[in-house]
Amino acid sequence: MTKGGIILTVIVQRQQEWAELKYLILSKSQQDYRAIRKLFADNQWTPEKEEAFRFHINHALAEPVEKGNQRNAYQHVWGYFKKKATEAEREKYQLLLETFSVEQDKLLPFLKELTQKYQEQYLLQSKLLFDEEVSEKKG
Repeated sequence: MTKGGIILTVIVQRQQEWAELKYLILSKSQQDYRAIRKLFADNQWTPEKEEAFRFHINHALAEPVEKGNQRNAYQHVWGYFKKKATEAEREKYQLLLETFSVEQDKLLPFLKELTQKYQEQYLLQSKLLFDEEVSEKKG
């Protein structure tokens, strides 16, 4: 495999990893989320980008859960369902969002349920929804 092919493979691997971690990172740190997004902007990968990628992932995962960041990530996830959800699901989402608390998070199980019901492939791989232990493993 050529050097260009290896670099392309690394980019694809990092894009896949980012797809899995994206909403989890957003739920912890919008600043790290934005920094990581910029790393992928030119579709090139360097050792410096790899270092920055790892830094921002680890930094974000070490952050404590904050209500505003968590709600924001959940709202992004809800975007996948807002047009296909039933009226009852929309009402339940609004109620859960309005009464959301980090300590008694009823929104996460509801979003997991919708992801499985509607088989949203992108979300089925999301570490925010389906791998709560990731922050303990990486942090």
